[in-house]
Amino acid sequence: MKAEIAEALANTKETFEKLDEIALYNQKKVIEAFGKNKVALRHFGGTSGYGSDDRGRETLGTVLADIFETDSAIVSPLIASGTAAITIALFGVLRPGDTVLSVTGRPYDTLTDVIYKEGVGSLADFGISFESVDMQNGKVDYPAVKRRLNEQNVRMVYIQRSRGYSWRNALSIEQIGEICAFVKKISPKTLIFCDNCYGEFVEKQEPTAVGVDLCAGSFIKNIGGGLAPTGGYAAGRADLISLVGGRLTAPSIGMEVGSYQSGYRLFYQGIFMAPHVVNQALKISTLFSYILTERGFDVLPRPGDTLGDIVCSIKLGNADNMVKFCQAIQSVSPVDGFVKPEPWTQAGYSDKVIMAAGCFVEGASIELSCDGPIREPYTVYLQGGLTLEHGILALERVLESL
Repeated sequence: MKAEIAEALANTKETFEKLDEIALYNQKKVIEAFGKNKVALRHFGGTSGYGSDDRGRETLGTVLADIFETDSAIVSPLIASGTAAITIALFGVLRPGDTVLSVTGRPYDTLTDVIYKEGVGSLADFGISFESVDMQNGKVDYPAVKRRLNEQNVRMVYIQRSRGYSWRNALSIEQIGEICAFVKKISPKTLIFCDNCYGEFVEKQEPTAVGVDLCAGSFIKNIGGGLAPTGGYAAGRADLISLVGGRLTAPSIGMEVGSYQSGYRLFYQGIFMAPHVVNQALKISTLFSYILTERGFDVLPRPGDTLGDIVCSIKLGNADNMVKFCQAIQSVSPVDGFVKPEPWTQAGYSDKVIMAAGCFVEGASIELSCDGPIREPYTVYLQGGLTLEHGILALERVLESL
């Protein structure tokens, strides 16, 4: 088994070198953003009450905006998750009567109630229509999108960069840029939103650098570098970020307030570490993809595919294999490694879900973790990993279990 992994490492050397080049580029971008914004020790301190003079919070936003090559950004510990960040962004800019068109199919499971469910304060309750065009063989169905854009006034086009629980590769930055150019040519006033979860620092640019007007994500995924204890972000056009800030607090005060007594060091340090940590997660994904493909499993991304996120999807064929896989990952986790995960009902999901997440930060999917709904074709979604070495140990345990 060790020889098998050593051979895989040798055969993925070229891919690893490309990933190292991307990480170096992104590290330079982060350091330049820190320098431009004169990040200092004083930015790490916490505040209380209104936090009206919270320079740490404000500077975090400008640092992220520079990294994302966009006008403005909000980074807030008050945003509880990626789903919360997306929800705040959508409710911030959308209004009753608006239509949203998802060009990447139905969004991720945890957004179902946010968008469709009646009587819970969803978009539907506020008279906002959300439609979707299914992808074809993992690609945007451009003819169908064009028909929808020509048939009705679409306020926003929605892009989900990562795969969620669907069988496709994540979108590359090049593909996102193509979507933006296509939409703007047909409907220049239509806003373009991107769920950027799992995609930060995977490539040299972020979606806002190639035409996306607004994107959002979680700080306990890629961008937090495995150190941020909580939080989320939104980045994009200044006018849209102002509206999102009004939704996060109140329209009358926006981001003029918002304190966090614990301080911001881990957020800054997390952003600084993120290019390297994402590099490690991508190498782990690449290694799992290579070996499990050799073992005969159907895997995405396949060896040689362009990487758009940190996730590796593996079809395991039955529920028992899913449980074994997740238990193997959990067994080499630094936290709760003695726990054996089992399928269970979790808020926001329509099927029972099994999750392995022995993380220092609860639920942090930039740390090595995996999950999946217990339904055909019994696919598990592996993501994260702070070090390649940890990923190799986990791969050894998975191969033993299967």
